[in-house]
Amino acid sequence: MGMIKEFKEFAMKGNVVDMAVGIVIGGAFGGIIKALVDKIMMPITGALTGGVDFSDRAYTLSVPGLAEGTAAPEIGWGAFLQALINFLIIAFCLFMVIKGMNSLKKTEEAAPAEPPEEIKLLREIRDSLVKA
Repeated sequence: MGMIKEFKEFAMKGNVVDMAVGIVIGGAFGGIIKALVDKIMMPITGALTGGVDFSDRAYTLSVPGLAEGTAAPEIGWGAFLQALINFLIIAFCLFMVIKGMNSLKKTEEAAPAEPPEEIKLLREIRDSLVKA
């Protein structure tokens, strides 16, 4: 029973729950970015380059003595380029989200809430006692 209790304490810690939420949201965010790249960015890139689709681009290696009917090995540089573009877009989007969150934090920290009326009265009493 001790191990189950320890696991329960571990799983219910705030960091683990926050991490799980981050992973789920990250997966959904990845789907959004994939759609952005596949359906918006790559067609624009293809139009600018004359209709070239980079994801299918590959360099075929010439291998001497390859068996009849065997496909030559290929270096899929187009898939790598696609993954690199995905990464750059995801990194930029995350940068913008974090930058926005940091600016909101600064705004919240810059404007502290006014203390309640009870605190103001207690401060006045303290200041009167100090003067006396």
